[in-house]
Amino acid sequence: MSGSASAGLGLCSAACWGGSDFAGGWGSRRAPALLIVTSGQIVSGAYLVFLCFALHLPSPATHYSMLAMMGGFEGALSLVIFYRALAIGAMGLTAALTGLLTALIPVLFSFLREGLPAPVNIAGLATGCAAIWFITHQAQAPPVHRQPGTGGNALLLGTLAGIGFGCQLVLLKLASSGGVLWSLTWTRIAGVGALLVALSILRTKAPMKAFLAIGIVAGILDTLGNLFYILAAQAGRLDIAAMVSSLYPAGTILLAAILLRERPSRRQMAGIGLALAAVVMLSV
Repeated sequence: MSGSASAGLGLCSAACWGGSDFAGGWGSRRAPALLIVTSGQIVSGAYLVFLCFALHLPSPATHYSMLAMMGGFEGALSLVIFYRALAIGAMGLTAALTGLLTALIPVLFSFLREGLPAPVNIAGLATGCAAIWFITHQAQAPPVHRQPGTGGNALLLGTLAGIGFGCQLVLLKLASSGGVLWSLTWTRIAGVGALLVALSILRTKAPMKAFLAIGIVAGILDTLGNLFYILAAQAGRLDIAAMVSSLYPAGTILLAAILLRERPSRRQMAGIGLALAAVVMLSV
C-alpha cells in the first residue's frame, strides 16, 4: 500500500503545484512573476509560523532546520534562475529540461539510498520522464529580443534551475524527519529571504493590488503542494513521490484548457496520457 499511498499523495501535490503555477502564470500577465511569488511566500510563511507556535510544536533539531533552510534558499534562487532562463531562451526546451532534471535528481538519490525499486516501478519512472518531456516541451520560436548566443546560456541556466529544484525536493524529504510543519516553515522563511534579496537587486516594482491577491492564492497552493509532497515521500519511496509530484505541469495545462479555453497540443495530450500510465505503474 505504500506505493499507492505515495502515488496518491503525489497526485495531490502535483494538483496543488499545477494550480499554483496556473495562478502565478495568470497573474504574471498583470504584474512581475517575482513579486507574485514573493508576496505568496511571505503570507504563507507568516501563517506557517503562526501555526507552529499556536500548536506548540517542538522545535526540530538544528540540523533538520538547516536542511530545510538550505532547501528553501536554493529553491528560491533556482526559481529566479529559471525565470531568467525562460526570458532569454526557447521556453519550451528550457522548461522541459528543467522539469526533467527536477524529477531525476531525487530519483537518482533514492536509487543510491534505497536501492532499485520493482521492475514495474522502474518502467513507471521511465514513463514519467517521457511524460514530463512531452508535456513541457513545445516547439516555439525564439524570443524576438533574444541576443545572439543566449540559447546556450538559457539551457545552462535551465540545467542549474532543474538541479536546484531537484535538490530542494531531496532536502525537503530529509528535513521533514524533524517535523513536517517546521520543515515547511523554515523552508519558506529562507525562501522569502532569498526572494527579497533578488527583488532588491532587480528592483522589481508594481502596484500591490496587481499581485497581492493572486500571490496569496499561488502561495497557499504551493505550500499545500509541498505538504502533500512531504507526506508522499514519507509514505513510500522518494523516487515515486518525486516523479508523481513532478507531473504538475499537466494540472496547469488542464486548468488553462478549462478556464482559459487554451487547447492543449497533441504532444501535451500524449504526455498527459503517459503521465496517467506512469501513475498506475508507480502505484503498484
